[in-house]
Amino acid sequence: MQWIEAKVTLTGVQDTVAVDLISDAFYELKVKGVVVDDPDLETEESWAPEAPPRPTLPAVTGYLPAGPDWESQRRKLEAAISKIAGDNAFHVTIAYKPIDEQDWAESWKAFFHPRKITAHLVVKPTWREYTPGPGEQIIELDPGMAFGTGTHQTTTLCIQLLEQYLKPGDTVLDVGTGSGILLIAAARLRAARLRGLDLDPMAVEVARRNLDLNGIDPAMAQVTAGDLVHDVSERYDVVVANILADVVIELLEDVPRVIKPGGLFICSGIIEARQTDVAQKMASCGFSAVEVKKEEDWVAMAGRRP
Repeated sequence: MQWIEAKVTLTGVQDTVAVDLISDAFYELKVKGVVVDDPDLETEESWAPEAPPRPTLPAVTGYLPAGPDWESQRRKLEAAISKIAGDNAFHVTIAYKPIDEQDWAESWKAFFHPRKITAHLVVKPTWREYTPGPGEQIIELDPGMAFGTGTHQTTTLCIQLLEQYLKPGDTVLDVGTGSGILLIAAARLRAARLRGLDLDPMAVEVARRNLDLNGIDPAMAQVTAGDLVHDVSERYDVVVANILADVVIELLEDVPRVIKPGGLFICSGIIEARQTDVAQKMASCGFSAVEVKKEEDWVAMAGRRP
């Protein structure tokens, strides 16, 4: 399959909000994930000895299918980006180039290195070497073309909340599982039973492979294609969703049905400007606030069902 790489380079940017807004423009077009070039990112040489040089300007890259809807998608993307840049007083340039599916999958590898995301959990791409230190547990990951490498703030915030609140023996439902990284983290934290859902069949296959790579017993972990929790009949101790704010708000209508009394809902993928909207929806659905975690302009929230 052919894809078009769309790289949006930003100038005149004062903070990270601009990058988040451009990323959201891609997500509105159903792009599963983006690559962000961050000139201010500090790296530890021991963690990424082969890392590419630091970029000079911030940029956001997304991949759009080169099918019959390509021109329509391009116009929508450019209109959204033009409005964002105009409203926020910065400049953008957009460069396009065709790319094969295999090239896209391989392009992740140049940017993906082992990363310690909590005191005890390290995400390690399968093609890198890393020797765990005392008390560290490894999450082996090959994201392929599914969202979820563990390098984005939304994912790390979710995993940090899981590490704080998941109890050994808990059951976990991951809505929009992507690469399966949150399920694997839950398994490392001694969850008893796991279920992942994703609308994208490709993500379902990637998540299943990653669970297998990490030696997780198929009897304790199920990953299936599904639209939110419409087809879920069981109740879980923990439900986690790392998706967009609007989807979290829609999901909340049905989440109480699939969480046990006293269970925990963790959500992320929320830009700070939408935090109040999500918090109000959580409260209206009966969840009491447990914790809010922030990193740069991203927010993750945990709420408990009575």
